[in-house]
Amino acid sequence: MTECLCDLEQHRQNDSQKPNLITVEKAQAEMARLARCQVGIEEVPLELAQGRILASDVFATLSVPPYDNSAMDGYGLNIDDLPQNHQLQVTQRVPAGTSPSSLQSGTAIRIFTGAPVPTGVDTVVPQEQVRQLEGTRIEITATPTRGQNIRRAGEDVQAGARLLAAGTRLEAAELGVLASQGISDIPVYRRLRVAVVTTGNELITPGQPLKAGQIYNSNSVTIGAALQRLGCEVTRFPTLADSGQATRDALAKSASEHDLVITTGGVSVGDEDYVRPALESLGYLHLWGIAMKPGKPFAFGQIGTTPVVCLPGNPTAALVTFEVMAIPLLRRLMGTKPTKARATSLPAGFNRRKTTVRQEYLRVFLDQTSGVPTAIPAGSQSSGVLSVASKADGYFIIPPQTPVNEGEHYDFVYRDNFYQ
Repeated sequence: MTECLCDLEQHRQNDSQKPNLITVEKAQAEMARLARCQVGIEEVPLELAQGRILASDVFATLSVPPYDNSAMDGYGLNIDDLPQNHQLQVTQRVPAGTSPSSLQSGTAIRIFTGAPVPTGVDTVVPQEQVRQLEGTRIEITATPTRGQNIRRAGEDVQAGARLLAAGTRLEAAELGVLASQGISDIPVYRRLRVAVVTTGNELITPGQPLKAGQIYNSNSVTIGAALQRLGCEVTRFPTLADSGQATRDALAKSASEHDLVITTGGVSVGDEDYVRPALESLGYLHLWGIAMKPGKPFAFGQIGTTPVVCLPGNPTAALVTFEVMAIPLLRRLMGTKPTKARATSLPAGFNRRKTTVRQEYLRVFLDQTSGVPTAIPAGSQSSGVLSVASKADGYFIIPPQTPVNEGEHYDFVYRDNFYQ
């Protein structure tokens, strides 16, 4: 496993004390402070770099465009040489990819989009504003403006300028910018290796027949797919039985072979919850209990140098805490520039008098019928109802002890924003 530069605080929480719930913001900040892991660097071809994280700053060696060029098909001229009758002789044809001669005084050139602008040309007139006369003569039918339709050298990128900063996620536009510099291979951080460990005697792998008291394990699929969307290499461990020894063995193995371990279930205080005591016996538990709903039984710790994120077992709670709590940590471990999911202030389309001491993440869809997006609950807000999460556009974030009043504005975050 790649060595991680972590300054994780080494302390244990007293099991005999009920945890004091900490706010989402404080928990996120503490996780960011405690785990600063950097994976190794590898060089990959541009065609394989989509979605990867740039490992070092890239500076331009070329100006883009490298020379003045025409922005359209038309005719190049020097506006000071344009006679009163707007008629000129065409003396040169300049397609893209050629090296033209200087403009002869008092003449025009035929030029095409992307072609280099010859010395002496300061204006390009679109071909739609030119009338063909006899032979090679033309007439300009509109009054041109000096400099029009010419893309200047370095207008896009100046040589020596920083093209992209380390930590940038490479998508289509970024890869195109790199290609415009002639770059064929680029240094990126190695993909983060993440183990997903799910627990529960009742869980069974999809595809197998259900027996009495069993349910299918959706958490492994849900969290694994979310990790793959972020660009991680995912190992899904077989579902763990509710056993202290089995849990310790699985956590020890996964931590020794991966950059990050994510567990679901077994992190509360029940007799069959073994993840938290196993984590404490193998390493350190840094925080437990978040003032968020769903997702209170969330924990974060480490085994050796490997961070361990413990999600609740209820499917929706696991997904919400993954997106809100785990993704910011994952971005830091992957080498990505720190970002926060963008929130938008939107009106509520419903009333709710009930409040909670925890910050709540309501699964809502946006009703557009009034012309103004309005948040409407997508269904049951139970932490075990995953189908509602699939119907929701995002989360309506309700502060602690706050009722929801129809028409009032609250923060809304599209779920997709967590992954961007």
